[in-house]
Amino acid sequence: MATVATLAPISLTDRAVVEVKNIIQEKNVPDDYGLRIGVQGGGCSGMSYLLGFDKAKDQDETYDLDGLRLIMDKKHAMYVMGMEVDFQDGLNARGFVFNNPQAKSTCGCGSSFSA
Repeated sequence: MATVATLAPISLTDRAVVEVKNIIQEKNVPDDYGLRIGVQGGGCSGMSYLLGFDKAKDQDETYDLDGLRLIMDKKHAMYVMGMEVDFQDGLNARGFVFNNPQAKSTCGCGSSFSA
């Protein structure tokens, strides 16, 4: 069973929380799902971010973040420790933005990094 932890290794801005809650409502995301944030190999710089809805698995930790259930694989925490997820809705860009202090370099798309 997933471990429930108290302090999340990342934060979401108010705009990101509102957008995630809107998506949950619009897409009828089941109550037993949470927001999965993590990393995977690939992308321009070697690693890319994961962001989606999923059920918690045995290797996961779950956090309560402003009323949202955040799910993260324990192994991913070292790559995103201190990261802030924001949501931008402007003329030039719309989407989630990852501000990761662990990233040594990022690519132009903003969803890929090296650690």
